[in-house]
Amino acid sequence: MSSKEILNAIKQMDFEDTFNPYFERCSVYDSEDAAELRCHYLVEMLERAAASDLDAIWVGRDLGYRGGRRTGLALTDDVHFSDHLVRWGLDPKRPTYGDPVAERTAAVIWDILLRVNEPIFLWNVFPLHPFEKGDPFSNRAHNARERKAGTEILVKIVEYIKPRRIIAIGNDAFKVLSAACGEDRVSKVRHPSYGGQTEFLSTMRNLYEGEIIEREVDLFSHAKS
Repeated sequence: MSSKEILNAIKQMDFEDTFNPYFERCSVYDSEDAAELRCHYLVEMLERAAASDLDAIWVGRDLGYRGGRRTGLALTDDVHFSDHLVRWGLDPKRPTYGDPVAERTAAVIWDILLRVNEPIFLWNVFPLHPFEKGDPFSNRAHNARERKAGTEILVKIVEYIKPRRIIAIGNDAFKVLSAACGEDRVSKVRHPSYGGQTEFLSTMRNLYEGEIIEREVDLFSHAKS
């Protein structure tokens, strides 16, 4: 499956009480070309990840209303949108209006990611934003039907980008990944929300022992020849 085929499969995902940032436009916060921008960046990142000597894919649960709903990038809020694009050699153009919105989970993820000298792809088990009925600016956990559809996409992405390691952020991601990819291939870290920040940071530092740095790096130094 190619990057564009992966994108098309995601664009066709349609569930009640979800927002698909690659197909839909938020009438409150999105620019006119928001969906097109998010599609463009996803395809480019997939292709560049597949062409790199990819260290890992970090996998969370689903998109949040303060993060991926807006950016179309897993585990990434407006504040770190440019960081994410620049890491893959892309010119950032935000798909949303107004002041950048911060998300707590994204802040903790990027606290580590900005100091890791390895190419890493970010994704979620469910690639859309699930919300409580009647409140599009809320978060809920995806359901079993949504998880099944998301897992199929996740497996295709892992096969396409071929990471050396798979890192599950939280129990939900670990259960899905260990079943789909094999428990021996998956490392689990605690999700940084709800009091898990300290344990998350500690585990990540152990996983990347000796590789944590204090500066951003050019991922293309790791590109495959």
